[in-house]
Amino acid sequence: MAAEIHSRPQSSRPVLLSKVEGHQDVVSAALLIPKEDGVITASEDRTIRVWLKRDSGQYWPSIYHTMSSPCSAMAYHHDSRRIFVGQDNGAIMEFHISEDFNKMNFVKTYPAHQNRVSAITFCLTSEWVISTGHDKCVSWMCTRSGSMLGRHYFTSWASCLQYDYETRYAFVGDYSGQITLLKLEQNTCSIITTLKGHEGSITSLWWDPVQRLLFSGASDHSIIMWDIGGRKGRTLLLQGHHDKVQAICYIQLTRQLVSCSADGGIAVWNMDISREEAPQWLESDSCQKCEQPFFWNIKQMWDTKTLGLRQHHCRKCGQAVCGKCSTKRSSYPIMGFEFQVRVCDSCFESIKDEDRTSLATFHEGKHNISHMSMDVSRGLMVTCGSDRIVKIWDMTPVVGCSLATGFSSR
Repeated sequence: MAAEIHSRPQSSRPVLLSKVEGHQDVVSAALLIPKEDGVITASEDRTIRVWLKRDSGQYWPSIYHTMSSPCSAMAYHHDSRRIFVGQDNGAIMEFHISEDFNKMNFVKTYPAHQNRVSAITFCLTSEWVISTGHDKCVSWMCTRSGSMLGRHYFTSWASCLQYDYETRYAFVGDYSGQITLLKLEQNTCSIITTLKGHEGSITSLWWDPVQRLLFSGASDHSIIMWDIGGRKGRTLLLQGHHDKVQAICYIQLTRQLVSCSADGGIAVWNMDISREEAPQWLESDSCQKCEQPFFWNIKQMWDTKTLGLRQHHCRKCGQAVCGKCSTKRSSYPIMGFEFQVRVCDSCFESIKDEDRTSLATFHEGKHNISHMSMDVSRGLMVTCGSDRIVKIWDMTPVVGCSLATGFSSR
């Protein structure tokens, strides 16, 4: 009897393909080499390593380069095979990787910052290397001359960066929870706007230049989608993680957002639906349902001879309510609330069972994730973190890239 050939069953979760181990300290950044079975890693153990997959299926370092200071950030441009490595001492070093990925040649050092480099991006058309650092600034330098073109300072550590190559807009997130949109010029810059909405430090940013959407993750466990291109300035809140959101990646082709958190959580959000904006919280001196005074409303407490109540807010309507008028909890995924949040009793009654259907899938990465990168064309993702382990995942079962691009895992 001939053997029947079965296609690989499609599971509903990411598939762990490989683990890369051997670092002596936290892995700050890792990325998949496009069109190659390879990974580049930067670590606090002061090493830059290029790992290539051998015939045995194991990844072995083909390049092992030791730096003078712990590596904190990395950017790689595959077409030119140029790599930029940010360090704890504030310097950025540029290298060129050989075609066979077995040799890495030093090019130059950029004195970009006075403290730890937090993010780097490289623009080939303008030959700029743009970076943020814990010296509270964003800097942009000329890669031809190695000279500083400009700096802009913030009131707190600049933690993450995204750049629009066409408009020269830079999005900079900082530890105060603010995102600043800057227009970079040759030797100066101008502030376009600031985005405020997070209650914790900004930990990750992702810019989609096609739909002109900005996604931000923060230590408040939430993600916000900012509609930069839309005239209404729409913002959508996504809450489904139980720890700080460390990395995000928006897949424009399938309208999905992938996010990773410090507790190892991996979420895939469906953004191809009409979502509702979370309301602004209303302020009131008394409950907007039963009109009982809140505890600071001395006059009404005196007039009615009643004790003041604590103020809460309904996450669905935004009204200021007391505890007795908001005894219920409910998820409401269309507004981004994937787990149960406080809602007023009347809003609870208006939420149907089908309204509670999740619009995201949640998976366990089983390691502390501090950084994530995706190769969308192949449906692959790499995660790394303070446990010193790098994991390579097949994400096609959950993000649908195989349907969009024809990729199938080997």
